[in-house]
Amino acid sequence: MNGFVAVGLDGSEESLAAAHWAAREALLRKVPLRLVHAKQWSAPRDLAHLTSAEKRSRWAEKLLRDVANELRDSHPDLDIDTESHDEPPSKALASVADSADMLVLGSRGHGTLLGFVLGSVGMAVIHSTERPVVLVRAGEDGAPHSQRHDADRDVVVGVDVGRPCDALLVFAFEEAARRSCTLRALHSWAPPQLAGYGAAYDPELHAQREKAAKAGLDELLKPWREKYPDVNVVAHAAEGRTAWQLVDAGAEAGLVVVGRRIRRSPVGAHIGPITHAVLHHTRAPVAVVAHQ
Repeated sequence: MNGFVAVGLDGSEESLAAAHWAAREALLRKVPLRLVHAKQWSAPRDLAHLTSAEKRSRWAEKLLRDVANELRDSHPDLDIDTESHDEPPSKALASVADSADMLVLGSRGHGTLLGFVLGSVGMAVIHSTERPVVLVRAGEDGAPHSQRHDADRDVVVGVDVGRPCDALLVFAFEEAARRSCTLRALHSWAPPQLAGYGAAYDPELHAQREKAAKAGLDELLKPWREKYPDVNVVAHAAEGRTAWQLVDAGAEAGLVVVGRRIRRSPVGAHIGPITHAVLHHTRAPVAVVAHQ
C-alpha cells in the first residue's frame, strides 16, 4: 500500500461522480485523495470555446480547486491534494496509478442502457498499470453525500476455480472487510455444447457437476474465510455465462471485482472478454484487478 487514492478529473459528470466515490474510498482506507487532471484531456463540449492553452490551464486549475473544495465540505477530515499534468491523459493517469493504491475513473453511461462505455483513455490506463482501477458511472454511487451507504450493498467477485488468483481475492476480501458487508463469490462454467438438445441434457449429471463446482469453490475460499473471519462470504456456483451472472449479481452491489491477466504484448489493451462485458453492462462500480 503506497498511501493514496487517485482520481482522474476532466470536468464531466462521470469524473465528478468518480471523485465523490474515490473520496469515500480514501476515507475507508484512511489515506489521502489525489485529484489528477491532464491538460491535454479534451474539454467537455460546452467548453469548446477554450481554444488557447492559457484558458484551458486556468479552467483546469479552477476545476481542481472547485472539486477539492466541494469534497472538503463533504468530508472535512479527508486530506486532499491536486495535480495537473501536461502529458496525454492515458500516460499521466497510468503514471499516477503506478504509485497509488487505486485509480478511480468516470465512465460514460451507454445511452438509456445501464452500463459503461469504456473509452480509449480508460482502456489504455487499465492496460498500462498493474494497480487496481475502478470505473464509476454517474448516478447514485457518485452522488455527493457525507454518509456512506456501502454496508447495505454487497461486494461481488468473479472467481475462476481452475485459475485461482490471490491478488483478486485479497482485493475483494479487503474491500468487504472495510465496508463490513457481505462478499459474494461467483463461479460459473459454460454448459456443454450439446446441452441445448433435450436428449443430451442429463439432470443428474448437471446436479453432480454443480455440486463438484460448489465444493471446489468452497475449498478455494476456505483459507480466505479463515484469514477474514469477520467477512460474511456467500459462495455461488452455477452453470451459465460468467459475464452475465456477474452483471446480474452486480445489479444491487456496491462494487463488482473482476480480474485482468497481465499480458506483455505491446498490441492492444487485453482485458479479457468477461471483464470487457462486465465493464460495458453493469451499473455498479467495477474494480479491475491485474494479476498473473
